[in-house]
Amino acid sequence: MSEHRTVRVAVAQAAPILFDRAAGTDKACRIVREAAAAGAKLVLLPEAFIPCYPRGLTFGTRVGGRTPAGRDLFRWYWEESVVVPGPTTEAIALAARETNAYVAIGVVERDLGTLYCTLLTFGPDGSLLHKHRKLKPTAAERFLWGEGDGTTLRVLDTAIGRVGGLVCWENYMPLARMALYQQGVEIYLAPTADARDSWVATVRHIACEGRCYVLGANQFVTRSMYPPSLADELQDQPEVICRGGSMIVSPLGDVLAGPAWDREETLYADLDLDDVVRGKMDLDVAGHYARPDVFELRVKPPRTDIS
Repeated sequence: MSEHRTVRVAVAQAAPILFDRAAGTDKACRIVREAAAAGAKLVLLPEAFIPCYPRGLTFGTRVGGRTPAGRDLFRWYWEESVVVPGPTTEAIALAARETNAYVAIGVVERDLGTLYCTLLTFGPDGSLLHKHRKLKPTAAERFLWGEGDGTTLRVLDTAIGRVGGLVCWENYMPLARMALYQQGVEIYLAPTADARDSWVATVRHIACEGRCYVLGANQFVTRSMYPPSLADELQDQPEVICRGGSMIVSPLGDVLAGPAWDREETLYADLDLDDVVRGKMDLDVAGHYARPDVFELRVKPPRTDIS
């Protein structure tokens, strides 16, 4: 029999430092170092962790109109967003290298005048292995973020297993999931901003469907964490704006850690990657359960760089 493959992973349910890139970067690096000290070889942080997922804010936008104040708030968000490569990626790369850990983190990426909801993956040598831009922002996210081009639907063949992922409601796109299943994803990353009970069901479904481990990471956010200048716009929001719900799920849909609610917490689990193969005995949606004589999925070729 082949050598047993196990890996310890961490999912950080953490509060961002809203609209503060430098402080958010420092916090992310601290989380990585703490998780690695607890033995984690892969650390996942939530969607849009730096500078934040701006839940509850309208940016002065309505159909057919924008306000000067809303444009100025967008400028602030743009200024605090992440340039890739840049100081934030350099700091996270250093944390990954110092701890010999893989790190995946959701950021709001700035490229010229456009923002993207991006998932960055770093290797234990500090290299930026992959940059994936969310394919389809949801609802009001669309006036903040541009769309990814689909060439980054990649699974990475790493020393700890085959790692890939999608951001938040990209995970409701069946063909996007299938693109990862076809590449043999074993550790599936699902950073999100969705704190509903239905998201728990989604994460468990993906694990069962793909016969892979799924790591779901969400933020914990309260209204009082926002800058005071935004208090008036948030008056109709509850004190706990995002409850979390982060979790780690096995290839058969069993919950290994979480879901964590209403607090900051880092979840840990030891993944037996042989369970991925065991699960595919009766269901392999990219193999014996695929029916390629009936169905065909074509995906744009991957980019050869990450810029």
